[in-house]
Amino acid sequence: MTRPLPRGGTFLLAAIAGTAIANNYAIQPALTAVAADLGVPLSVIGLVPTAALAGCMTGFALLLPLTDHLAPHRLVTAHLMALAAALTLAAAAPGPVPLLAAYLLIGAAASVAAQAGNIAGRTAPPGHRGTGVATVAAGMSAGILLSRLAGGALSDILGWRQMLLVFAALALLGAIAAPTFLPRQRPPSDHSYRTTLASLPPLLRHHPQLRRAVVTGGLWYFAFNLIWVALALTLAQPPYSLGPTAIGLYSLAGLLGFAALPLTGRLTDRYTSRTVITAAMLAAAAGTTLLVTGLDTPPATALGLALFDAGCFAAQAANQSRVIALDPQRSGSLSSVYLLLYFTIGAIGTAVAAPLLNTLGWQGTTLTAIATLLLAAALGRTGTPRTP
Repeated sequence: MTRPLPRGGTFLLAAIAGTAIANNYAIQPALTAVAADLGVPLSVIGLVPTAALAGCMTGFALLLPLTDHLAPHRLVTAHLMALAAALTLAAAAPGPVPLLAAYLLIGAAASVAAQAGNIAGRTAPPGHRGTGVATVAAGMSAGILLSRLAGGALSDILGWRQMLLVFAALALLGAIAAPTFLPRQRPPSDHSYRTTLASLPPLLRHHPQLRRAVVTGGLWYFAFNLIWVALALTLAQPPYSLGPTAIGLYSLAGLLGFAALPLTGRLTDRYTSRTVITAAMLAAAAGTTLLVTGLDTPPATALGLALFDAGCFAAQAANQSRVIALDPQRSGSLSSVYLLLYFTIGAIGTAVAAPLLNTLGWQGTTLTAIATLLLAAALGRTGTPRTP
């Protein structure tokens, strides 16, 4: 049996998750500079975020199940080394094709962020699984929220290629620290890796709670992407006509969600994941209600976004704890199925945001999100009575 993860190990996993997942977003503010440097249209370089997302989802499907087979210190170290190598290749890319190929690898290696959350939940001391998962989720959330700010600032100061090398150095630092702080025991497994991959689709059939977690989580991630994409489009148009920097500042409202995650973990350990999910969804719906009447009052908008983000982040941490608890020995496989479908449903929210905004307007779009969140709250009330 794997010994509980030391406190330093949990914080290391949180740092690894944040700095790894940041690589999917950090280059976005510099895409115009990248296009100019490589001498290609921005429409071509605009495929870089898509390549990163495709790689990340591939990592969820093929690499996350490895947490059921390999010792954490070896697995995390290997992924961080691969991430550093892929970032170095991207920094040296002479053209768009090598850059896109490098970002497929970067996205796949960045899936180590999900592995970190899984390891934290599996190796947490008894009664502290929710706290461990929430701590890593806080690191991941911080990485997502601050990645564009850090990437843009470093690109302005050093250039986009050097910015990528800074993130490569961070990955190497994590790879150096992982063998010291992470467990060396290999998880017990009766199946080969190939058998594990073949067993992923039937997991949905065998675990009703996994299906419920997928549907519930997918609903709020659909709403999350719907609101943020529609918000950016709305603020860029009259009567607001804000620039990218001003629009980006609205993302700082998500810091409340980051701050709420440690409390979420303690509440999940003390009460139940379904209680936390329901309360979080109601908070997110309340925050979205503040956005319905318009965006003319920035303080109300900031408060609404803060509650919305906090609710979605908190629910996700509690939901992941519930997924891991279904079968800790197969938590990598369960999390693989969950996250792959979770991101797929979220991508639908991104895709329909603009058409929905054009059809229903801002108020209709936010009301759609509220209905989705309330449905998630109702579904969140069902499930196992307690997350172990």
